[in-house]
Amino acid sequence: MLFAQISDLHIKRPGKLAYRRVDTAAYLERCVARLNTLTPRPDFVVLTGDLVDFGAREEYEHLRRLLTPLEIPYYLVIGNHDGRDALREVFPEHTYLGKPGDFVQYTAMFGPLRLVALDTQDPPNGGGKLCDERLQWLDATLASDTQTPTVVAMHHPPFACGIEHMDIQALDVADAAKLAAIVRRFDNVERVICGHVHRPIHTRFAGTVASVCPSPAHQVALDLREGGPSAWVLDPPSFQLHRFTPQTGLVSHLAFVDDAGGSHPFYDAAGKLID
Repeated sequence: MLFAQISDLHIKRPGKLAYRRVDTAAYLERCVARLNTLTPRPDFVVLTGDLVDFGAREEYEHLRRLLTPLEIPYYLVIGNHDGRDALREVFPEHTYLGKPGDFVQYTAMFGPLRLVALDTQDPPNGGGKLCDERLQWLDATLASDTQTPTVVAMHHPPFACGIEHMDIQALDVADAAKLAAIVRRFDNVERVICGHVHRPIHTRFAGTVASVCPSPAHQVALDLREGGPSAWVLDPPSFQLHRFTPQTGLVSHLAFVDDAGGSHPFYDAAGKLID
């Protein structure tokens, strides 16, 4: 089982640039093209939130057009920039998104692997929230199957990453502790995958691993200073590939959207190391 994770697309209305400089639509077009050429091809793609920039219907319509060429099934997760109702209206065939008024939380099975998606949105706040209703749903969902290897997907990371301006708007600390108490009870949780921070980040969490996926567009500046400025950079656009086998569990790779050239052999035609 192989799946791709992309996050923080921040698609705007057609022709509109993020921060007056970043053509997020063009970046997504390149990412979709890259995903379609992967060998082996992922079984599915999960998009872990901030699908668009202001949660507007027109933005989702633009997103839908940009995702149309994607030849791999994809699943949508809600982020703090998203709008639940507009998302449902534009993607009606994605029935797992639920009904108006519901949180966007669901499960999906892919061969030997289960995906459990959480809704951490807390409008109008940029930070994340997991109320008792959402946590109780997760607890019951994980308890319903304690054998199938499970990936929990959510937008806000449940840990501090050290980038101060992003940690201020991470998942609520008390809610993160409640989440950890639930996850720790289920040793079949292979990973908690997140977005929001626009960087590749990994840490131990609740007896498993929690990770953040970078963006296929702009990244958050890597600045671990106290009081560091809120800033973005054009580091290489990237995504993550997660490979699961019963023997290895979930093994994750950082993948880049753009082709850097190659691949180049280590050995010549005679089998000698090229030196």
